[in-house]
Amino acid sequence: MRVVSLVPSLTEAVAATLPGLLVGATDWCTHPAGLDVARVGGSKYPDLDRVLALRPDVVLLNVEENRRADADALTAAGVPVRITYPRTVDAALAELAALLAELGAPTEPDWLLAARRAWAEPPALPARRAVVPVWRKPWVVLGSDTFAGDVLRRLGVHNVYAGHAERYPRPALAELRAHPLDLVVLPDEPYRFTERDGPEAFPGVPCALLSGRHLTWYGPSLAEAPAVLAGQLARPVTYPPG
Repeated sequence: MRVVSLVPSLTEAVAATLPGLLVGATDWCTHPAGLDVARVGGSKYPDLDRVLALRPDVVLLNVEENRRADADALTAAGVPVRITYPRTVDAALAELAALLAELGAPTEPDWLLAARRAWAEPPALPARRAVVPVWRKPWVVLGSDTFAGDVLRRLGVHNVYAGHAERYPRPALAELRAHPLDLVVLPDEPYRFTERDGPEAFPGVPCALLSGRHLTWYGPSLAEAPAVLAGQLARPVTYPPG
């Protein structure tokens, strides 16, 4: 089987489990390090001619990561696509198990079993009210029914926009600041928040800088995500420093 993945987390999952199957991946597929396959552009705007030239038996996509137009174009070209859309940790674990079985894995890989164990008993952290920006200019935050939101919920983070009608609302900064908050969660992807880019917008409020890969990817990183994220949530920074 020849597999092209347009989803970084699925690229890592397949490479770690069935490494001989991958023939193509996006430029953003950074894991595992040293992955030696053809690159087909970005997740949002892949070079479909390059994808088709690789003669894939299946192309892996995700509802949030990729565009419907590309899925339709691949299907029209006669290429089977496999589309994922997990919105909870449990759904991610189930979808990964099903996908890998479809691709030929005889059993669940060790990393997936480790992920199941890790999320069965995640670290017990204090409950904290938070907003979770994922972009700025304009500000975009996690809303309802998101995978990352479920990850944070299991780690004690109560997203104040979890009940919003939209999955990714765009509130004004003044609205974000008006909420009584214990914490602001700032991941390093898709927008790369850092100590110098993000916390200054929320003076006096502790800001947790999180690994976006461990917060939003569903693949081998799920096994270590509870411990990694718990450690980062426990070490917030506050602006102004000191």
